Amino acid sequence: MSKLSEQDIEKRLLRFPDWEYYDDAIHAEFEFENFKDCFSAMSRIAFECEALNHHPDWSNVYNVLTISLSTHSAHGVTDLDFKLAEAIESIVEPEED
Repeated sequence: MSKLSEQDIEKRLLRFPDWEYYDDAIHAEFEFENFKDCFSAMSRIAFECEALNHHPDWSNVYNVLTISLSTHSAHGVTDLDFKLAEAIESIVEPEED
């Protein structure tokens, strides 16, 4: 799988307003009502990760989930990262301010 150009990444990110590109990865942060809801979303995302055989760098502090996606073998962002981002978006609905 080949690494996408920065231009291509920025263009694709127009479909993902909650995501940003920096440090050779796409990043997002999602806030939930409580820890249980956050952990539940992480569990559902884990099934998608296994199905795609692609796993995020992520962390959870109470009700906030922080995710970074990149394809380590390509040393940057690939189509696979956007496939996983799309799956994550279908699971996660960020809290509106």
